[in-house]
Amino acid sequence: MALDASRKDIERRAALNYHEFPRPGKLEVRPTKPMETARDLSRAYSPGVAEACTAIAADPALATRYTAKRNLVAVISNGTAVLGLGNIGALASKPVMEGKAVLFKKFAGIDCFDIEVDESDPEALADLVCRLEPTFGAVNLEDIKAPDCFTVERICRGRMGIPVFHDDQHGTAIVVAAAARNALRIAGKRPQDIRIVGLGAGAAGVACLAMLHKMGVPLENITVFDRSGVLHAAREDLAAEQMVFATAAEGITIDQAMRGADMFLGLSGPGALPADNVREMAGNPIIFALANPVPEIMPEEAREASPGAMIATGRSDYPNQVNNVLCFPFIFRGALDVEATEINDAMKLACVDAIASLARQTTSAEVGVAYEGERLTFGRDYLIPKPFDPRLLPTVAVAVARAAIESGVARRVLILEDYRQALEAEVFKSSMIMRGVFAAARESCRRIVFAEGEDDRVLRAVQAMSEDSTDRAVLVGRPNIIAQRIDRAGLSIVVGQDFETVNPENDERYREYWQTYHKVMRRHGVTPDLAKAIMRTNTTAIAATMVHRGDADSMICGTFGQYQWHLNYVTQMLSTPSLTPAGALSLVILDDGPLFVADTHVNIDQAPETLARTVVAAARHVRRFGLEPKIALCSGSQFGNLDSRSGRLMRGALGILDSAPRDFQYEGEMHTDAALDPDLRKRLLPGNRLEGRANVLIYADTDAAGAARNLLKSAAGGLEVGPILMGMGNRAHIVTPGVTSRGLLNIAALAGADVATYS
Repeated sequence: MALDASRKDIERRAALNYHEFPRPGKLEVRPTKPMETARDLSRAYSPGVAEACTAIAADPALATRYTAKRNLVAVISNGTAVLGLGNIGALASKPVMEGKAVLFKKFAGIDCFDIEVDESDPEALADLVCRLEPTFGAVNLEDIKAPDCFTVERICRGRMGIPVFHDDQHGTAIVVAAAARNALRIAGKRPQDIRIVGLGAGAAGVACLAMLHKMGVPLENITVFDRSGVLHAAREDLAAEQMVFATAAEGITIDQAMRGADMFLGLSGPGALPADNVREMAGNPIIFALANPVPEIMPEEAREASPGAMIATGRSDYPNQVNNVLCFPFIFRGALDVEATEINDAMKLACVDAIASLARQTTSAEVGVAYEGERLTFGRDYLIPKPFDPRLLPTVAVAVARAAIESGVARRVLILEDYRQALEAEVFKSSMIMRGVFAAARESCRRIVFAEGEDDRVLRAVQAMSEDSTDRAVLVGRPNIIAQRIDRAGLSIVVGQDFETVNPENDERYREYWQTYHKVMRRHGVTPDLAKAIMRTNTTAIAATMVHRGDADSMICGTFGQYQWHLNYVTQMLSTPSLTPAGALSLVILDDGPLFVADTHVNIDQAPETLARTVVAAARHVRRFGLEPKIALCSGSQFGNLDSRSGRLMRGALGILDSAPRDFQYEGEMHTDAALDPDLRKRLLPGNRLEGRANVLIYADTDAAGAARNLLKSAAGGLEVGPILMGMGNRAHIVTPGVTSRGLLNIAALAGADVATYS
């Protein structure tokens, strides 16, 4: 007991420190426009701001064009029903409202103001909220006690021309409905045929039941209880929203109602559902015990009472957590982006369908990393997706936007496919720039061999390839280990169907492969016995041999080990007089655009000739991404002001480049800041031949290039695509151990293009 008390005290102090340091609270306000000069100030405030004001006065719809209104949500509470803490008041609710605002920003990029109002009268509170309409694009009501919350929302929805959404009601209802939809699918039941028992008739309980009714459950099949007993027509203490579900006979008990029930929905208190009641339910019952932190029945107790039960709680330490964050950021995102006048039933049901369908898809690599060790495969213990699934934003927001447009409440019509792509670019930073690469890869059908085929990241990349690519994957690895890891990760790919394998321990091509390797390497000290050993143990050499023989078109390796080690075997088997490694090019995607860096790995000791070849190769590859190369040769010397080794190398490379016509911009030698700052470069060398900001940085050695790449990734938060091995005709790519599954998928797309388009 003393140990538990000590642990709780440590956790309490850690939570308080989180809120206090390094500065109090969880929010701040940042400008989105430059504020550096007097001109900036005159535009931000007087006199320039008057132009925006007069434009909005003439046409109020322009407020969403010239202000932050369209991306601004009010999170409003009076603190009368906070997170199971009860009526703690407006001020004490502020940490919760700040937290809600942070979730809006984190998951959907929505800006929020949290507003805590010291007002207990629901009509007065509603009037205050309505008067805030000019400021916000939408309102999220939060933690207002029932039945007051019904009154506040009803008044606000009637008076306001922007979405008003009480998340405790509708957010919970949407997630519950999504989980129920999938549970019914597994149980083989239809909404119109099931019988539901509800325990708890507060805001969340009533909203959940209303959503289940909209899904098709008849009202007469829903029996609801609260602390005063069953809801029936003779009761005089019920709000209008509760009276809708007062269909049961007076005097019926929960024990009677539970017999043969298909679903239990609890939003009441701890331990309120006895195991005996679960035993009386229909087969494959659905038990949503959502009281927090202790549910109406613990999942293990419910599972013991009914082994086929599908169980959800509000807790994160059990499967199927009903968490509002699966819904509210994304339904608001879609509603705001089409400037909806409300969030209607069509939009809510679209949200239900989108969340439910996402759970039935293979989980993304990002979710696999966030929830490592959990089995995330659609089924009884995976009815709804996880909150950190990045696909929620594009999937749900687009579904909501479509429903808003089709139901006539959208004031702004979007091209939905363009909208989806824009949202995907927000959550997958490489999405936009890789779009053309993926499109080119779909035009071909190449065999790509992964040297480290047993790696979980490789398996997730292959899963994605099987869903969105015409390329064929080949995995070097033991089939039984690969199958075990596929099952553990909950992937749907199948050996022999979605990919092929090469088993180093037992493959019918073993003799052919070691003989091929020996033939190439016999004059380099490789004996037959050594060739046999390498073809049993060295997966990079096996993959390179496959490409050499034509059994694969391209190879990917490097998820473990040192780059040069892998490069050695790639060069042994795949170099030809016309194809040799020219350098490694890393694309780093930053908030203000893409930046390429070379040579990060190949030419440790550069010469002017290798640098010039790297520059020419980089120009070709940059165009692969639909960009025109602007290449800066970077060194410690600035346009000849220092006789350093890097300066001499760059001047030599510049001379080689100048000796022949080039169809791309390049300049050097210069410091990195001059490469990225056109004004600085113009002052230092007026009339230089590089226009604007450089998008390719070439360094004199791999130490400098690697340092720049790592700084851009770690300090600047850049996302790397690559490194791309240049000069090998797309026959091989070597990644680094830090690569993600999405990074491997991006490299596979690059490898998946025909050689003719990728020299």
